Amino acid sequence: MRKMFLEAGRVVGTHGIRGEMRVDPWSDTPDFLASFKKIYLDDKGENCLKIKARAHKNIVLVKADGIDTIEDAERYRGKTVFIDRKDVKLEEGRYFLQDILQSEVFDADTDKLLGVLTDVSKTGANDVWHITKDGKEYLIPSIPDVVIDVDIDASRVIIRPLKGIFDDED
Repeated sequence: MRKMFLEAGRVVGTHGIRGEMRVDPWSDTPDFLASFKKIYLDDKGENCLKIKARAHKNIVLVKADGIDTIEDAERYRGKTVFIDRKDVKLEEGRYFLQDILQSEVFDADTDKLLGVLTDVSKTGANDVWHITKDGKEYLIPSIPDVVIDVDIDASRVIIRPLKGIFDDED
């Protein structure tokens, strides 16, 4: 079952003296998180903040209603912020990483189960997927030549791994 409220970033500090917060966005670009009018401080949607936000370099500056001083904003440092899935319209072929974690990963050519997608690392150039099987972890680049298909509903990912990652080829 997909979560309705998704982790979207973390408050990493304050900006100025009027209660703005600096949020490290957990998305492709800061503009994505900056487009929201509401964020949440829990994964149930019970603690909602109405906001105005803007991207600033690689972070998002967030001004929330009722948070008007640097002291008010400082109380949120370290908090994870969430967005409501219903507020998001993703383009075809786009998905949230949280929706593919724990998916089974199969070889596109042999249909062999390669493992389970257990984590994703951001490297700058492309994400790196962590696939775990029998206690061993394999790292694959999330690039079009490798990731062939992602089926969120079936929790199934099809890849064409680079030579040598899942076997002992020379």
